[in-house]
Amino acid sequence: MEDFYEKDVNEIIALTVKYCWALDERDWESLSEVFSPDACAKYGITEHEGVESIIERCKKALVPLDFSHHMVSNHVVEIEGDKAKCKCYFQAQHVRTSADEGANFIIAGKYEDELIQVNKEWKIASRILTKIWTEGNEKVVNP
Repeated sequence: MEDFYEKDVNEIIALTVKYCWALDERDWESLSEVFSPDACAKYGITEHEGVESIIERCKKALVPLDFSHHMVSNHVVEIEGDKAKCKCYFQAQHVRTSADEGANFIIAGKYEDELIQVNKEWKIASRILTKIWTEGNEKVVNP
């Protein structure tokens, strides 16, 4: 029988996976379910306050692409009551076939999240993306 701590850990990891699927399928409604309404996110040098701002940032980055493929792994989750922290590695492949100098760009790094429970569901309240390495043509994502 799964204990409550393990259940919460699995739900938090599933939330980080849901984020990836939402990005790659351009499912903005699902993406809005990942974050608390007043969430904040720091994606490199850009900072965003509120779930709508986070979604707009993701749309701006991903809608021009032909494809993207986000993956997360190596999760470390710490839970304290109705708050939690999660860090994990990510790798994201971005494809724009019309880009000069190559159609592919890969970014890898880590997400550091602070989570809260909202109506007994885990939500990301804060996300920090830290880039560790890249490969390929950066013009795919920054034309």
